Formats: sequence, C-alpha cells, structure tokens
Amino acid sequence: MRDKCKVVVVGGGIVGCSVLYALAKLGWTETVLVEKLELTAGSTWHAAGNITHFGHYAEITRLYVDSLDIYLEAEAKSGQSVGFHSTGSLRLATSESEMAAYRKLEPLYKALGVPYAVVDAKEVARLNPLVNTDGVFGAAHTPQDGHVDASGATHALAQVARSLGAEIRRQCPAHRIEQLQGGGWEVETESGILHCEHLVLATSFWTRELALQLGLDLPLYALEHHELITDDIPELKALDYEVPTVRDPRAPSNVRQERHSLLCGVYEAHPKLWATDGIPPAFGQELLVPDVDRLEEHLLRVIERMPAFGEHGIKQVNNGPLCFPPDGCPMVGPVRTHPGLWLAAGFPVGIGTGGGSGKYLAEWMVEGRPPYELPIIDPARFSAPMPPEKCFDQIKETYAKGYIMPE
Repeated sequence: MRDKCKVVVVGGGIVGCSVLYALAKLGWTETVLVEKLELTAGSTWHAAGNITHFGHYAEITRLYVDSLDIYLEAEAKSGQSVGFHSTGSLRLATSESEMAAYRKLEPLYKALGVPYAVVDAKEVARLNPLVNTDGVFGAAHTPQDGHVDASGATHALAQVARSLGAEIRRQCPAHRIEQLQGGGWEVETESGILHCEHLVLATSFWTRELALQLGLDLPLYALEHHELITDDIPELKALDYEVPTVRDPRAPSNVRQERHSLLCGVYEAHPKLWATDGIPPAFGQELLVPDVDRLEEHLLRVIERMPAFGEHGIKQVNNGPLCFPPDGCPMVGPVRTHPGLWLAAGFPVGIGTGGGSGKYLAEWMVEGRPPYELPIIDPARFSAPMPPEKCFDQIKETYAKGYIMPE
C-alpha cells in the first residue's frame, strides 16, 4: 500500500468516487481514496438516484448533463450496471411566470444539445396519466432524464478508477488531517499515515468536522429528508412504460415510479436540522427515525397533484440525513487559504450532480484552472464565517423552496 501519493480523496460516496474516476482518466493515478466504512455509506446508499438535466439553478446545468454521461461511460468500461431507467421528467408550472421562465431556458439546452421542450397541460396528462392537471399551465419536459441505482453507479466509477491504478481503502477512517509546513498534507488513517500533495474532502456532512481541525468553519450541516414509497398501484401495473418523474414546485416534491409503486421525496416547509453539534461518532450507514406526522399538510398537496399516491398504502418511509449548504449549491473547488486542499461537499443533489462535479474538480486540479467559470459552486463564496443561527435559517429557507425557480 502507498504511504505517499499525489492525491488523497476522503469519502467513498458517489462524489468521492467521481473525483477519483475523473482524476484517473486524466492520468493522475497515484491516488488513494479512504472510506470510513463501505463505498456508498453515509447518504449515497439511500439516495433515490434521480437524474435530471434541469437543475434548480441554470448555471449548474452542465454538471447535471455531464453526470449521466459519466455514469453510463463508467458502466460501459466496467461492466457494472448503473441501473439507468430512462423515463424523462416533468417540472410542472402552475403560473404563466413559471412557463415563461422555462421557455427562457430553451436556448441553453439547445446549446448543450439536450432535448428539452415546454409542453402544455394536455401533454403533461398524456405523458403521465397519474397527474391531476387542474391548475397546471404546462411543464418543462426533459425526456432524457431518469434514475440510476446509486450504489451501482458508485461501484462502476470505483472499478474503473482501480483499473487505471487508483487505490481504494475501505474500513479506513481519516482521523486527522494536517497541512505540513514544507507543503503538502498528512492524513492519519486507520491503516497508517498518508502524505500527499493534494487533499480532497468529499465527506458530505462529515466535511465540516474534518475542516474544523484546520480552523475552517464551513457552513455545511445535515437536514432530515423523507422519502416515501407506496404499495403497488394498479394504474402503473397496467402501463407498458415507466411514467416520467414529476417535480412540483407547489408541493414541493419529486415523485417517480419505483417498480409498480410511487417514490416521493418531500421538501417540507419546516425542515428539521440534524446533528448540528456534531455527527455521532458511531453513525455510518443508518437511517433516522421517520416523522410522517409533520409531513401531513405537505403530503396533502402531493396527493392533490397525484391522487393515486393517496389511494394506496405506504409500504416504506425513509428518513436520511442530507448535507445542505445555505444556498443549496455544493462547494466544489480549492480552499485558497490552504494550498492543496480541495472541497467536493455539500451536495443536496449528489447523484444528479456528483459525476459532473467530480469531472469539474479533477480538471481544475490537473490543469490549474477550472474548465469553465462557475462561481455559484466555488467555496470562496463562503470565505467569511457565518453565524450558526443565520446559517440554519438560510438552509431551512432554501430547502423549503424545493423546486421553485429562483428569481
């Protein structure tokens, strides 16, 4: 095993493995990824795996576009299925202003070569007959969207990275990180001390705690995020295709087909932060205790939009921690006060943007400059410390907006 390398990546979720994969493709293979438990532990393993080309901010659309391409590329190179279901997505509009906002994005998607159309309510009903279109003006339709198996995608990336020479150490927590006076980094792990030129923190809601060792106060905390899966729905069984995912700004929620059931991810109006005083040391691959009662008012809107969701029982409720920055965008790039330190953390949409973000960061590291300017994800935007209560309020406010288009 190496004790000296060019890069150490801490964190074996979809983001960490995407960074390792992208670095290896660019020729940086003297790399080691260390993971506290198993690959996907943390939040990747319970992710819904939704893939969309329509982000909550138009500026990061390329991250979404690149992510799916990278997962499919890794599948082809590794033979490991990523389980992609190509269903398409509908982002509903319940006002003329939302329809106008969706139309303004048409040139962007044309330039990126991504199929995109703004459709009326009649077409929404045709594409997904489970949607009640009362009050719906139309939707943005991205037909190449879908969902992947988050675990499969992560392992596909890891397999290719290994085949190119990268090393992955599981059951190997990073206990201490230290910047060396002569340059470079020291990482104390369960299997020994690693020395590296570059250190990437891709540890989701653990990133804040690791960074505190360096005196960095990153505004990254975890929220409780619920997903519910219904019993089988006869209407879905009767169809010979999977219905498109529905993202409803009014609920706000995303609802997609899961076999013959519906899987709903909710963005509640009054979200609950988790472990703000520190992640429990023993926490790893667990879920949190569900609290469906506080979702009742929210779920009524989901049922209003998709009545079938309320006509059948709920067979599973997952409540998992979701890392969230104040503005809802990840932190991807260098920490300029600490040369050689890079962040790939704070991903509310980790599967949707993880592959593209790994590519973006790796190109920045190898070339010494970002492949294109994307200040909305640059860690420098949070260079000034943020009081915890202000940070908590902004996180809750951003999360509650769900799929509402930013003004």
